[in-house]
Amino acid sequence: MSTKYIFVTGGVTSSLGKGIICASLGRLLVAQGLKVTIQKLDPYINVDPGTMNPYEHGEVYVTDDGAETDLDLGHYERFLDINTSQANNVTTGRIYYDVISKERQGAYLGKTVQVIPHITDEIQSHVLELGNSGEYDVVIVEIGGTVGDIESLPYIEAVRQLKYNVGRQNTLSIHLTLVPYLAAAGELKTKPTQHSVKTLSESGLSPDIIVCRSEHTLDESIRSKVARFCNVDLEDVIASLDAKSIYEVPLLMKEEGLDKRVIERLKLPTKEYNLDNWIGFVEAVCEPSGEIEIALVGKYVEHHDSYKSIVEAFIHAGAVNDCKVKIRWVQSDDLTKANVATKLKDVAGVLVAPGFGGRGIDGKLSAVEYARTNEIPFFGICLGMQCAVIEYARNVCGWEDANSLEFDEDCEYPIINIMQDQKDIENMGGTMRLGKYACKLDKDSNAYTAYGEEVVFERHRHRYEVNNNLRYKLVESGLKLVGMNPERDLVEIVEIPEHPWFVGVQFHPELKSTVNNPQPLFVDFVKASLKYAKGNKLYHSLKSDQKKVAKS
Repeated sequence: MSTKYIFVTGGVTSSLGKGIICASLGRLLVAQGLKVTIQKLDPYINVDPGTMNPYEHGEVYVTDDGAETDLDLGHYERFLDINTSQANNVTTGRIYYDVISKERQGAYLGKTVQVIPHITDEIQSHVLELGNSGEYDVVIVEIGGTVGDIESLPYIEAVRQLKYNVGRQNTLSIHLTLVPYLAAAGELKTKPTQHSVKTLSESGLSPDIIVCRSEHTLDESIRSKVARFCNVDLEDVIASLDAKSIYEVPLLMKEEGLDKRVIERLKLPTKEYNLDNWIGFVEAVCEPSGEIEIALVGKYVEHHDSYKSIVEAFIHAGAVNDCKVKIRWVQSDDLTKANVATKLKDVAGVLVAPGFGGRGIDGKLSAVEYARTNEIPFFGICLGMQCAVIEYARNVCGWEDANSLEFDEDCEYPIINIMQDQKDIENMGGTMRLGKYACKLDKDSNAYTAYGEEVVFERHRHRYEVNNNLRYKLVESGLKLVGMNPERDLVEIVEIPEHPWFVGVQFHPELKSTVNNPQPLFVDFVKASLKYAKGNKLYHSLKSDQKKVAKS
């Protein structure tokens, strides 16, 4: 069978949820025995989002091969249980970079290099790279931005050409659009959808299926109107309504028949559904027995997408532990030794989040000290782990001037130091340890209890490490180095043995948490926090509330 390509575009407005629709469709196809991957085409000119401010772009999602990518790839991996790579995220910057590099090398034999055909050909080659690998039955391609944007035009044209190059029978176009409800008129309006489809058609690409994003149910007359004026069959008008959880969306799309129409149109060979695990997970997420509150201390908490994978990892871990994890968002800039007890009062656990730069570090250190001295379950990730080491060096080892060279280049005890082999590199993109690295675990540790295996592989994104020349003092004072990178003898995990649950990790465990494989450290952290909550009367039962509602 030839690889099939599904192109997903969006219209009217951004943030309609193309990534979730792509991931949900992918989940339904995988559940029927198909091999599926998803690719994101981003129209911005940055080569990748690696140097973008978190407020600008949200989380940077890192793959096993060290690619810094769009956060939608996290949804793809969480929904499909696949590993994505550099090939799954393509930006305009990457396309132009590749074309210009080829031009400089003489690859175009002196011809004038133009948007058409050279840029559009390069886009097609990136799409076909996944399809021609022989690994997938279906490649779903999400085109970022909205139809009509100038920056999206080369992608639309490339897709138009590609449909003919690979055979129209091997391609399908899905258009996600908005059907708003106007309260003043008391009705849903299809005109924005009609204009969006018209704009797409003017670019030479007509949708085969239209997914209508709406807050209200689409009745037969609305669906019929969309079908009639947008040139699709009635059964190809799919409603996408608000859901309590994004993980419900695949089940809602199954009810709407989205995957059924895709399978019929592309003539895909399928097996019986196997969605039992997914349904069980959704039930656990939507109907937990209780709730606990965990503080997430970070520098970018006003923009929750900056910590998207952490939020999702908490959902996965909560489902395993039959509880909802309510996140208390704590801005580290506002946290001090004077107010930390008030800001973190009655939380069941403290997670100090990753980040870059010196802003808000004092607040993070205060959070670490509070969790350590009050024996509250603590989880430090990347910069959060480094803050845990700095706090320990200052307050337990007695090195009051201990710090990271990232924050203080003249400190007496640089307990966190830049990697030696990175010191002479000036290009920001080249100074980080990125992607998958091995970590060997001490069997007498919380980490080993969580993972259940001696060597694990986790993803990294950082420049600085625990200073190997000074780490002896940490060990002498009681901090345990329970995870080490065997190739370079770098500290990966630290723990305090006397503490109920105090774990700091240099890597980003949240990036590998999926619905079917929740991240073990998050599962164990939530378990420890749940135990602490119950022991300190911080656990809130939801089942009793549900019974009260039922009786009333």
